[in-house]
Amino acid sequence: MGEAAAARDRLRRGIGPRYSGALHFAFTSAVALAVIALALSRLRSPSAPELLRGLSLIHERHALQHHAFFTAADMQIDSRRDFKMVLFPPVLVVFFFGLFAVPIGFALRFASGPNVAALFVATSMGYFLLYEWLHLAYHLPVPLPGIERLRIHHKTHHDPRFMTRSNFNITFPICDAIFGTRAA
Repeated sequence: MGEAAAARDRLRRGIGPRYSGALHFAFTSAVALAVIALALSRLRSPSAPELLRGLSLIHERHALQHHAFFTAADMQIDSRRDFKMVLFPPVLVVFFFGLFAVPIGFALRFASGPNVAALFVATSMGYFLLYEWLHLAYHLPVPLPGIERLRIHHKTHHDPRFMTRSNFNITFPICDAIFGTRAA
């Protein structure tokens, strides 16, 4: 048994019998979509500068478990139970919303108005959700059409020769291009 296979076996043993990959995915999606809808419902005729301020990218690193579970040679999930090794823990969507998006949203509301705050919260949660969806899609056994280049970009990041120095941005690899961290 190879090192990656041993890591998968060890990590799968830590997934409780009541864990549901489908429920995990549905919870993360539902909470993020609800936050996005609420934030967007608060918008009132946003101006161009307000729209531009809400477009910040957030860089999240992969957990060490994720990189032990998925290697460049073995990127695919085997079942929905493996979602646990791809998706952020459900509590993180609450943390991300409650301790990141909302406090910064309130600060922006006081500094720049309710539109900037609502746009920031919606954009932040939208990015979080898009990250989750695309990241899961990269690890599906059957590639989804239209994302093959992003999937390869992410697979390269899982290669031990590159993972600590390239292909960090898996949703929008713009920063990898700008900072020269995109592996060919």
